[in-house]
Amino acid sequence: MSPLNWFRTLYRRKPGKAWLEKNYLALLERAQMREQVFALSVAVIIGVLCGFGAVGFRFLVKLVNRVFWGAMDVTPGYIAGLSWWHVLLAPAAGGLIVGPIIYFYSREAKGHGVPEVMAAVAMREGVIRLRVAFAKAVASAFTIGSGGSAGKEGPIIQIGAAIGSWVGQFLRVSKKQLRTYVGCGAAAGIAATFNAPIAGALFAVEVILGQFALAQFSSIVISSVIATVIARHYFADGPVFTAPQHYELVSAWELFPYLLLGILCGLVSVAFIKILYKSEDFFDGLTVLPGYLKPMLGGLLLGFIGIFLPHVYGDGEFTINLALHGGMSWWFMGLLLFAKIAATSMTLGSGGSGGVFTPSLFIGAVGGGMIGHLTGYVMGASAGESGGYALVAMGGLVAGTMHAPITAILMIFEITYNYHIILPLMIVCIISILISSRFNSESIYTLKLVREGIDLFHGKSMDMLKTHKVSSCARDDYESVQPDTTANDLVDRWVGGSHTQFYVIDRKELYQGVILLGELSRILTRRTDLEQVLLAEDLCHSEIAVCYPDESLSHALLKFEQSKMTELPVVNSPVDWKLTGVIRYTDVISIYNNELMKRDTADTLMSRLSSSELHERVKIVEGFSIAEWGPPPSLHNLTLDQIRMPSRYGVSVVLVKKKEDGRPGARRILPVTPGPDYVVGEDDIFIVYGRNEDLDRLPRV
Repeated sequence: MSPLNWFRTLYRRKPGKAWLEKNYLALLERAQMREQVFALSVAVIIGVLCGFGAVGFRFLVKLVNRVFWGAMDVTPGYIAGLSWWHVLLAPAAGGLIVGPIIYFYSREAKGHGVPEVMAAVAMREGVIRLRVAFAKAVASAFTIGSGGSAGKEGPIIQIGAAIGSWVGQFLRVSKKQLRTYVGCGAAAGIAATFNAPIAGALFAVEVILGQFALAQFSSIVISSVIATVIARHYFADGPVFTAPQHYELVSAWELFPYLLLGILCGLVSVAFIKILYKSEDFFDGLTVLPGYLKPMLGGLLLGFIGIFLPHVYGDGEFTINLALHGGMSWWFMGLLLFAKIAATSMTLGSGGSGGVFTPSLFIGAVGGGMIGHLTGYVMGASAGESGGYALVAMGGLVAGTMHAPITAILMIFEITYNYHIILPLMIVCIISILISSRFNSESIYTLKLVREGIDLFHGKSMDMLKTHKVSSCARDDYESVQPDTTANDLVDRWVGGSHTQFYVIDRKELYQGVILLGELSRILTRRTDLEQVLLAEDLCHSEIAVCYPDESLSHALLKFEQSKMTELPVVNSPVDWKLTGVIRYTDVISIYNNELMKRDTADTLMSRLSSSELHERVKIVEGFSIAEWGPPPSLHNLTLDQIRMPSRYGVSVVLVKKKEDGRPGARRILPVTPGPDYVVGEDDIFIVYGRNEDLDRLPRV
């Protein structure tokens, strides 16, 4: 339910509700007349809300730390001092809490969050449910606080984006503005997390929105700065990671090991992305365990690593700082590199909630530190300290995994306050993204969307059946028989009925196989004494593919093509073969055609509306024109009497083009100047007349 619909429901039976709604909409329209002031004011509101949201989330993680570990700030040394069973079971206990939250309350809270925000911007015009923010906050806090290997930035980005989307929906802004406010929320979230307002703004532009516009960037920067100011009030005004300031390029010879470090960062980025999604595939295919218990299993597997390497628990900020100061041996950092990749893959692949940004920084820090130590052994005094390599590799891993080199470079500057190692950092980031993109054309974020059939470049699903489930078109009008039914009875039922397939189920209604029309035809043409001996279980085919209710129709269509069947059985799950219905090829094709028609109609309508914002203007006399105008969402569902077009805008409605029900793309023309009780529809296009300056003042869609 949209915020305005909620508002209307709340006041439906209360006196003055029409007055409140009318004045609320009028206030919004007056505010939106001054577009720049309105946009920046909303950006400030989003920055404030997201700043406090980020602070609240970080305190929530500390609170969960206290519950699971007995302390708000947990270090690897502290965890190593606890009993082995505590270290083993804590992540599993956290997963046991996280699983039901995600599975039953908000599926969008699963994983690292950023792909869901990107999909909302590209596919749903920036609309994100506010409940996602609450679910993500709680699920991620329990994941990270109980020891799950994930970062805080992913949840805060998704929380911030949900807040930005909710504010935009409440204020009934245009779709373009709504996407901008989602970017404002994402920027504010990451800025407040890392105390990095510039990098947060660029992250929103480079990764979330994928485009740059001055008007957008201004609002995003405002939100980012406001959120950072609030975060600095509650936390120290300093870098998140304390890298020494004297790291620099010692000699030109160091460029060669930095070149090798760039290649290593690119290859490790590829490995991290592949292992993460292989882990996700493994847990998704683990059908013996319900979805809400899989995070518990991932936490248990993580616990076995944590017993020996507690450094992989949580976001790993302590270990990153240790690597930046050269506080670990090269072989131990090499071990942590592989352990952290495995730990993060188990946590997020099993369904846990958290970000991948900080784990990428962790992997880069230990990998770079390892290379720095080895370089020092080989080059001696000609090489810099290992912490400098760790710092540079942090940017290299972020660039290689996110495919966002500008954000990576500026992020390292802002989160460490170190500007003396710019040349190696740029070289490593560029080489890393070149290597990574050579093997993976998609980033760690966009790959998840591509796997779900979403093409961000075009902003729509490449597979229109991907979002439809088998349960949406399953039928229950099928013919079932018991395994001991004789062939003679089968023939009689076939001749007297309308079904061409019989599904064999046992006494517990478990599916055994299907009897095809060909088998019955052969029995009918060669009637022998065997027809009393042959039973249904002798004639059924058990090798024919089955479908599952939660399976997408695109998978079902593939099974139709492979089996050459026109009807397939639907069973509960791979481990529960209770027959629940059948799915027919013609129904799947019908849904596909409907989706195709809706998409074509929507594209045509959107194109028509976008070209109707006073682009088609006809001069009547000097200074007066007639034009087409699409009313903005703030005017939808209001009557012309409530809008008061002549008095408020100085223009008159001449005609209304209204979409005709049941005829996609068709429109019918209403009489000249519709009555004052005419209700404005979402698809209406008005033909308006007035002074040119008044026409220019009309609010746009």
